[in-house]
Amino acid sequence: MLFNYRYSGQSQVYSNATAAGISFAPDTHRDPTFFVGKLDKKIAFREAISALHDVVVSDLRFKPKDKTAYKEWAAQQEAVWLAEFMGAYDKQAADQRMEALKAELQTISAEKDRVMSPFYKARKNYFDYLYQKDRDAWFVLDPVISVHPDEMFFECFSQDESTYGKLSASYNVFKEVNEFECGTTNIDYSAALYNEFQKIRDYKETDFKIDPGGFQVQTSQEELYHEVKIDLPDSWVRGFLQVSSAMTLPAATFDLHPMDVYNFCLWLRRFKEKQGPRSIRFILEPDKPVRAIFEPWNHEIVCARSLYRGPQRREIRIWGRRRLLILERLIPIAKKFTVHLTGNGLPSFYIADLGDMQFTLGLSGWTANDWSRAGQFDLMAPRAVVDDSAKLKVFADLKTRWMGKPEAIAAATGLDKATVLGALGIYTQAGKVIYDLHTGFYRLRELSREPLPLESLRFSNPQEAVANELVQKKKVEVKEQELPGVGIQLKGNVKGDYRVYHPVIVIDADERLSEAHCDCSFYNTNKLYKGPCEHMLALRIAHAEK
Repeated sequence: MLFNYRYSGQSQVYSNATAAGISFAPDTHRDPTFFVGKLDKKIAFREAISALHDVVVSDLRFKPKDKTAYKEWAAQQEAVWLAEFMGAYDKQAADQRMEALKAELQTISAEKDRVMSPFYKARKNYFDYLYQKDRDAWFVLDPVISVHPDEMFFECFSQDESTYGKLSASYNVFKEVNEFECGTTNIDYSAALYNEFQKIRDYKETDFKIDPGGFQVQTSQEELYHEVKIDLPDSWVRGFLQVSSAMTLPAATFDLHPMDVYNFCLWLRRFKEKQGPRSIRFILEPDKPVRAIFEPWNHEIVCARSLYRGPQRREIRIWGRRRLLILERLIPIAKKFTVHLTGNGLPSFYIADLGDMQFTLGLSGWTANDWSRAGQFDLMAPRAVVDDSAKLKVFADLKTRWMGKPEAIAAATGLDKATVLGALGIYTQAGKVIYDLHTGFYRLRELSREPLPLESLRFSNPQEAVANELVQKKKVEVKEQELPGVGIQLKGNVKGDYRVYHPVIVIDADERLSEAHCDCSFYNTNKLYKGPCEHMLALRIAHAEK
C-alpha cells in the first residue's frame, strides 16, 4: 500500500545552556494540523516520549544465529580432518603431508582474505546503510500525531507489529499554548531525534511545536520540502485498524501500584526462561490482592497494594511478557498502572497514569501473534447493520466535537445506542475513529488522508470471506434466545462442504461477542485466540441481516 508523505524541512530538537525546543515537521499533504506551546512537565514528557521510542524500535522476533563464519571454517578444516583420518596409515608421512596442507591452506586463506577484504567491507557498509535507512523509515512511518481540543496524542507500532504505543498529553502539560489546529498528521521523526530528546532538562525553557509554517511556504521555495514515498505493508495498516477494536472487547480491569510493575520487571530482568510455558497467570479474586504467577518457575508475586474489584474470580494467562519491560522507564513518574486483560492469550492493555499524561501499551496475545495476522478483533466488535444516512449523522456529529461517548452521540443525533455503536465500529475499522481506553471516548482520527482500500484489507482474513459466502448461499440457520442481564444467545446450523457445524455465540448489550464456541477444527485448535471461526461469523452476519 503506497503512502506519499511530504514534509516541510526536518523535525529537530535544539538545546543550549538555557533553552531547548522540539519542532516536528508535519505532512503537508494532510489538512493543516499544528500546535505551538511551551512545555511545563518537561522531565515527565521526556521519559514518556522516550518510552514511545522503545515501542518503535522493539523487535522480539526470533533471530537465528549467524553460522556463516562457522561454516566457512568447517569447509576449510575438512581437508585437515581428512588428512588426520588418513594419517593413521603412515603417521610420519601423514604428519608431514598435514603440515604441508596446513601451510598451503593458510597461504590460500590469507590470499583469499586479502582479495575479498574490499568486498566484505563494502558489504558491511551496505548493510549498515540499509539498516539505518530501514530504521529511519520505520520512524517516519510509525508516529501518527493527532491534535484535539483537550489533548494531543502520538501513536506508533513496534517493528515486529506486536506492540502498540500511545502517548496522550493534555494541555496541562504545557504552561503556554499559543495556537493549535485540530487534526491528524504524520510527522517526520528520524532516529537521531531520540538522542536529542535526552537533552531536555527541567531548568531549560522548552518550546514544543508542530510547525504551522510548513503549510505556508510558497511554491517558489519548493526546495524546502522533501518527499517520502513508502510502500507500507498491509499488515501495518491492518494492525492500526485492529487495536481500537480490541480495546472495545470486554475485559477484566484492575490497578497496579508502580512498585508491583517494578517487581514484574525485576523478575524478568533477573531470570531468563529456557523452556515454556513463558506466561504470567493473573489470579484475580474479588477484594483481594492481585496475584501474578510467572511460569515456568511458578514464582508468585503478590501485589499487596493492588486489589481486584471485579465481581467474580478469574484466572487469565498472558504471553509475550518481556514486552512489559517497555514500562520500566515510566515507573518513577507513574501514579498507577491500569491493566485491561481481555482473556487467555488475547490482547492486554496497560495504561500508565502520568498525571496529565497517559501512556497506553497494547500487547497482542503473544509476540509472534501480531495485531495484523492472527487477531481479527474487529470481527468481535459491534457488527450492527447501519444505513449510510445514520453513519453520516454519527460521523458529522463526531467531527463537530472531535470526541464523544456513544450515549452523547446518540442523544445528539436521535439514534439508538446500538446503531451509534455499530457506526462507530465501522469507522473504527475504516481507520477514521479511535477508541480511547482511558476516557471511554471515541475520538476522530483519520489514519490516512485518502480512503483506505477496505476490501483488500478486510478480506485478507479468510474466515470473514468464507462467512459472507456461507450467508449468501443460504447455508445458515439461526435461533435466537434472550439471556436476561447478559444479552442474546445465537445458536445455529451451518452447512459446510462435508458436514453441518453447530456454533453458539453470546452477544452482550453493547453488541459485542462475549462468549462463543463451535465444533469445527478451527475453534478446537485455536479457541478464540485467533478470533472467531467462519461459522460463528456466519451466524452473526445472518442474524444481523435477519
